[in-house]
Amino acid sequence: MKLYGITGWKNSGKTGLVERIVTEICSRGHSVSTIKHAHHDADVDQPGRDSHRHRQAGAREVLLATPHRWALMHELRGAAEPPLPDLLAQMSPVDLILIEGCKTEPHPKIEAFRQANGRVPLAGQNATIRAVASDCAMPDVAVPIFDLNDTTAIADFILREVGL
Repeated sequence: MKLYGITGWKNSGKTGLVERIVTEICSRGHSVSTIKHAHHDADVDQPGRDSHRHRQAGAREVLLATPHRWALMHELRGAAEPPLPDLLAQMSPVDLILIEGCKTEPHPKIEAFRQANGRVPLAGQNATIRAVASDCAMPDVAVPIFDLNDTTAIADFILREVGL
């Protein structure tokens, strides 16, 4: 499986960019999965639902199955967050896995950048960032710069980078 990341500061447009790239690459006939890393607590389950009640009771894993999808929730119960390779081992084979977040992991990435955030670009400080998708000109950045909304060009770049 090929890996490519989308990284950037909070509110830089990462999720929207991932969504558009997934749509674009899938429309070209490739299979794509995603990993979303969050630094904060997030819950995909709903209080009061049976699966949530199972987790609250202490289950280590709860697999929810429906006629349309299944989801496996694994509670760490105080254990350390698993490293990215362990998470990738849980994924079914696809052509490309897009990883949102994981700034410090070694896979190649595109940085989503919005000038309004008032932050310094990560590109230049992080050698795994191969390009920037930005809403402004960035003459001092040494990697390719794409318009944040030019999904076709960004998808072309990623597919070239991973050899698909």
